[in-house]
Formats: sequence, structure tokens, C-alpha cells
Amino acid sequence: MREDVEALDIRDVTANWVNAIVLQAQIDDRIKALADLAHTPLFFGRLNYLHAPGAELAEGAEGEQFYIGRRHVHDADGDPMVIDWRAPVSQPFYRASKKDPQDIALRRRFGYTGGELTAYEDEHLSDPSEAAAVSKLLQQEIERPRVGPMRDIVATIQPEQDEIVRSGLSGSVCVQGGPGTGKTAVGLHRVAYLLYAHRERLARTGTLVIGPNRSFLHYIEQVLPALGELEVKQATVEDLVTQGGLEIRGADAAATAVVKGDARMAQVLRRAVRSHVTPPTEPLMVVRGSRRWRVPAYELEEIVAELQARDIRYGAARDALPQRIAHTVLVRMEQAGEAPDDRVQDSVARTPAVKAAVKAMWPAVDPAKLVLRLLSDPEFLAEHARGVLSEEEQELLLWAKPPRSVKSAKWSAADLVLIDEASDLVERTHSLGHVVLDEAQDLSPMQYRAVGRRCTTGSATVLGDLAQGTTPWATRSWDEALSHLGKAEAVLEELTAGFRVPREVIAYASRLLPAISPGLAAVSSVRETPGSLVVAPAVDGAGLTASVIEACRASLGHEGSIGLIAADARIAELAGALEAAGMAYLSPGEETTAASRLTLVPASLAKGLEYDYVVLDEPAAIVSGEPDERTGLRRLYVCLTRAVSGLTLLHADPLPEALAA
Repeated sequence: MREDVEALDIRDVTANWVNAIVLQAQIDDRIKALADLAHTPLFFGRLNYLHAPGAELAEGAEGEQFYIGRRHVHDADGDPMVIDWRAPVSQPFYRASKKDPQDIALRRRFGYTGGELTAYEDEHLSDPSEAAAVSKLLQQEIERPRVGPMRDIVATIQPEQDEIVRSGLSGSVCVQGGPGTGKTAVGLHRVAYLLYAHRERLARTGTLVIGPNRSFLHYIEQVLPALGELEVKQATVEDLVTQGGLEIRGADAAATAVVKGDARMAQVLRRAVRSHVTPPTEPLMVVRGSRRWRVPAYELEEIVAELQARDIRYGAARDALPQRIAHTVLVRMEQAGEAPDDRVQDSVARTPAVKAAVKAMWPAVDPAKLVLRLLSDPEFLAEHARGVLSEEEQELLLWAKPPRSVKSAKWSAADLVLIDEASDLVERTHSLGHVVLDEAQDLSPMQYRAVGRRCTTGSATVLGDLAQGTTPWATRSWDEALSHLGKAEAVLEELTAGFRVPREVIAYASRLLPAISPGLAAVSSVRETPGSLVVAPAVDGAGLTASVIEACRASLGHEGSIGLIAADARIAELAGALEAAGMAYLSPGEETTAASRLTLVPASLAKGLEYDYVVLDEPAAIVSGEPDERTGLRRLYVCLTRAVSGLTLLHADPLPEALAA
């Protein structure tokens, strides 16, 4: 198939050089999408239908056989050899069961080792004499050692996951899922499905995956290309709001960041932007040739009031104002017997007198300068925050030493979100067709608004776990979050079946749930792995570091990736100990290989990552490294649930009370 595309000759089918460049770019993208991936087989399953799909279920009618794979594959005659996993005919591979066979006689799963077919397993779904059984190949695929970036789960998608993946483009979906329930993979596969089902529409409007940090995005970046989807962009929230050459060079105290991230700041900014509009006090005189046309102040005031009442973007209203004034002048011209046309109106709108009047009544607003003034000028802030923010909250917002200019200001991440909000009040933000927001529980209301602006005319897939919220402004409920996102109508789905974390490990971590997220259902893992949890005390701090290094050495005796997770404050000491022991290690986001499998992970960057074996250093230090105990326990919950096969927890200080119980 790839060679056929490479052999295409477009010299005689393009009208000009522009068409040739566009067509060649499309051909190049197609060639990339058809690339062979090492160790990735083209098919992983087979369905034998009792009857041909769509045909009458007549007695004696012959069925059909389909191989299911990551993408469509056809032979030289164009006949399908492998059916794309997203096609309707493939759906029973994920949904059919003994209770609901969906006209499937046989479902076959294929097992691979390094790209080589090594096993297969059959289920005769329509045979009442065969008992239902848990697929061993399915479990082996889930437990396969993790080396390198995150991989797709097309061979292991579960029925409840498939329902979310195949939900329509028109509606937004919010997925609450505990550790190991596959919510990230579900979100990425939903993008792949939507691109398959609505390719032309999303090609025009665009798709975007938003993750919590660069390490996370690097970890997941190969999933969609492995499924043949190359056009999906990835970004963090900080990437979205960084504009105009501004950079994040500062950091806010937790209390200040909470106020800056509060949805009430949108009202303060709106007031501040609108405050620039000044009603006219003088009439306007427009000179055109030998005639002078006068527009009284009260008419100008009516035009301004009408634009304000329409509640359109500040910049759009400012662009419309000179045309409205010019139209008023044209009416007077017509009343005087002249016959002006649209060109005359445009000419009047560009006259110095009209430009000067517009500048006085509706001046241009620079979003960054506006936020700079709000955070620097106590009187300006008080005027627009009156009745919205308390005096104490206003005090938290003000810079102790105001910067001289926008360029010299040490903007924080929360500041850039405020500037993004102000920018949208001035000029509408471009909307995409679909946005996936992962680890959403850590966003502030203002960050939700920033993401929501990117999909006002599109839909969203929101992924997260309320128990893993590790910011002081973490989401309290999905209803509230979706309201800030502008997707209050989104359907809330909950994934409670765990596939990644062993049952012993998730049960231990779930001891924290009553303290960090009361009422949230614990994950029920389908994998029981005896010996997967080891909790061991060390004699003292020095003994702890030595014990941790020894545990890492022992873990490297297993197959797969190893994650050493520790409080951020402990990373430097552990890095030195690893170097002294001659043990090479990676940083989060760096790709593991067969020769380099140990990653040293600060607790603040552990979210969303997974390792076959995890060594967890000093839980008490992880908890105390956060602004408050609940946030610290949530951070610890995240760190406890990164393991696929085994967790070794080492501590010198007493364990948190909830774990020690």
C-alpha cells in the first residue's frame, strides 16, 4: 500500500505549482501514516460472524470472517485483508460476550512477542456448551513489561471503555477514572475514533490533546501515530496561554494562585476591559469636500450604548464603531439630496475626525498591560473588584514591587491565564473541533475557561480523577468543572475497573480515599498479583537511602521499567546516591530502553506515568512537601498507584495515619 502511494505520478493531474505542493504534502502524510512500526503487528484479532453483517439472518446463510487490526489493509486488488478496529464491523470484538454474542460464532485473539505471532486464543461466543472464561492473552497483554513510551490499547479495550471511545462527536464526555482504569488511553483512542468517523470535519477544525506537563505529553505522544493519526497537536495549558513573547518567569504563593485562578477574576477583568469605554461629551464634525457634517454627542452616545448592549467582543465593537458613525453621516448626506455608496461610508470611517473620536470613546486595549495595571495599581483593582473580591483577596493579588513594563514583569502561570482571558474579551479565541483534556482535576476555574475557549464550537473529552487533585485549587466536583469549561451538558462516565495496578497495591492506596476524596468509589482491580506490595521501614535517614538504592538494584533484576519516586526535596540526594552506586538513571519524559530502564521521578511529575516496578521513597516527605495535608495525601495517592507489577515502599519516618491503619 505504501509503495503504491510512493509510485503516484502527479505531474499530469495538477493545474499549477500550488496544487502540486498541496497534493505532494498530502501524499507525504499518507506515506508517513502507512509506515511499518517495529514490533507492532497489523492484526490482533479475528471475528467469525454467523451471518454476513447486514444480511438477513436466514437459516443456512453463510457468515464472514474479518481480521481486526490497527488500520485498514487491502491487497493489490483493493479487497480488505484487515479491518480497522474503528469500523462498525469491528465493534463486536470489544462488545460481544457469552450473554450477548452479537451474531459472533468465534472471537480469536492473537498473542505476539516482539512482533512475532506466538499464540492465539478462541472464544466460541454462540456455543452454549462453552463456559465464559477470562482471556489469558488479554491479561498477558495488560501485564506486558513497559519499556519505551505509552502504547496503544486497541487489543485490550474493554466494553465500558469502548462505549466511551465510540461516543459521538456532537456531545462532550467527562470520564472519572481511578488509577489504572485506562482513562488516558480511552481519551486518546476516542480522538482516533473521531478522526476515523468525522475525518473531513476535524481536518478543517482541528484536534488538540492537552496534558499536565511536557513529560506526560512525551510519554503519550506515540499512541496516535501508531494508529496512523499524525495531525493531532499536543500542548499543556501553559502552552495555550503563552503568547506575545511573554514567558513564565515567576511563581505565586498558593493563596495568591488560588485567587488568580478563581472564576470571579473573569468578572473583574470584564469590568476592567469595559471601563475603557468613555461616553462622548462633544459633537463630531466630519469635513468632506466643501461640506461639514455634524453628529451630535447624544447620537454618538446612543451608538456607543447600542454596541455595549450587544455585548460583543471589545475589539469587534471598536471595529464596528467607525462604520456606525460613518453610516450616521451617510444618512445626513442622503437627507441633503446626495447619493453616497459603500465606498463613501468606508472613506468617512477612515477620516481623521472619526478615528480621533473612536480613539477617545473606545480606545484600544492591550490585554497584558491591562493585567499589569490590575496587579500593580491598588485603586484600579479596587474599582473593578468591588463587591467581587474581598480586601484581603485584593491584597494577595497586588505585586509587592510592581514591574516597570510588560516585558520586565515576572509573570506566573496564573498571570498568563488572566492575560488569555483578557485577550478573549478583546478578540474571540479560535475554536477547535475537539479537545481532549487529561488530568483535568488539577485545573483552576480560570484554566478551565482558557481550555473551554478553544472548543466553544466543538466538543471535549475531559479525563481525570478527583482523588488525584494535587493543587490547592483542585476540582471539587465535575459539575462545577464542566460549568467553567462551558460544557455543562457533558455526559459523566465513571470507570471503576482497574487493569494496570495490582489488586494488593490499589487496595493499600485506597486506604487514603476517605481522607482525600470522601464518597469516591475505590478502584476494583481485575489483577491479583501475590507479593506485589512490600512495605519496609529503614533504621534512619542514611539507612533509608541505602535501602532505596538496594531496592532499585533488586527491581532491575525484573523485566521492564523501574520508577524511583520520591519527594522533590529528596531527588538531589538520591541522584547522588545512584551515581555513586554506578547506576544510570533517566529523567521523566526520557524514553526507557532495554539498556536504560531506571527513571528517577520527582513526586510532582509522577502523575500520568506508569512503571512495571516502583520504588517509593519516604511517604512522609511526599506529604509534607505540599502546602496542606490533604494535597500531600493526594500526591502520595498518585505516587502509590504508578506500579504495574510491584511496589516497594521504604520509609524511616512514620507512615501517614491512614496508611498505618
